[in-house]
Amino acid sequence: MTTAVSGQDFKVADLSLAAFGRKEITLAEHEMPGLMAIRKEYAEQQPLAGARVTGSLHMTVQTAVLIETLVALGAEVRWASCNIFSTQDHAAAAIAVGPNGTVENPQGIPVFAWKGETLEEYWWCTEQALTWPGTPTGGPNMILDDGGDATLLVHKGVEYEKAGAALTSPPPRTTSTASSSSC
Repeated sequence: MTTAVSGQDFKVADLSLAAFGRKEITLAEHEMPGLMAIRKEYAEQQPLAGARVTGSLHMTVQTAVLIETLVALGAEVRWASCNIFSTQDHAAAAIAVGPNGTVENPQGIPVFAWKGETLEEYWWCTEQALTWPGTPTGGPNMILDDGGDATLLVHKGVEYEKAGAALTSPPPRTTSTASSSSC
């Protein structure tokens, strides 16, 4: 497991997969002309400047294209997978390294995802994606959430704060949160 190299905040399975992931992302860009057109047309204008986006979607090469488009449009992004089994480790590594970084000097996006996370690790990754060190609010101002778990964690945190307690562990498993593979 690779974490925080050169001060960059991330946790992925294996950074050495980044080169393969970058090749796959390049292929995916050709299959996603809509996002690429938006990136090309609006990148200079930076319409998402000031957006702090927490993402909780399947960490695939297609999602990597979305992540890099959000960044190209000016957003800051932190990411976790919405599913413990769906992460493509090479995509996560490529996002952590970034298009201009190296395995030794990653310069990418904070991503917290690897295939086969335990439920405890899954909730930790989601919490990391929701935590924004150095920001006034300490959190995102936009959430992209496929399965609803990141949103659930935010709501549970608000409930705990209102009750005067801190959320120090993942929310209790209920029928709605028992399966992380629902998204």
